[in-house]
Amino acid sequence: MIAQLLLLVFPLLMIYAAAMDVLTMRIANAISVALVVAFFAVALIAGLSWQTMLVHLAVGVAVLVANMVLFQLRLVGGGDAKLLSAAALWLGYEQLLPLLVLTTIFGGLLALLLLAYRMAPVAVLPLPDWAARLHRRGEGMPYGVAITAGALVVYPMSAVPLLLAS
Repeated sequence: MIAQLLLLVFPLLMIYAAAMDVLTMRIANAISVALVVAFFAVALIAGLSWQTMLVHLAVGVAVLVANMVLFQLRLVGGGDAKLLSAAALWLGYEQLLPLLVLTTIFGGLLALLLLAYRMAPVAVLPLPDWAARLHRRGEGMPYGVAITAGALVVYPMSAVPLLLAS
């Protein structure tokens, strides 16, 4: 029973991050911090070795450093950079390439959906603030949705859920 609940920690936090990104165009630092703290707690309970946890940590830090460079170049948002790094921490080296590829694919699909939405004549509809903001041209894209989608696809094949399921 506890193992099944622990399996939900990562997906629920990621979905919450994506929802906040859609609604506010921000991913709070608290979500990324919660993901990092939860990883170590869940990994210990799952029985992940210290060596494997350190490799996961190294992957998360490497992704964070790469994203810091991209953030300085204004290519990614700060919340997206931290969320992707926290997801990489959870998923580890084995799932890093699939995470990045799937996030890119989902990001492209999200961009196409947003472009179509922004071309649709919805100005006469009573949209909530967040939907109206997403409709405005020149507004950003809630890339946390793409990061979450990519992460959730590869999560079942990563070390922590495999250990919890066994």
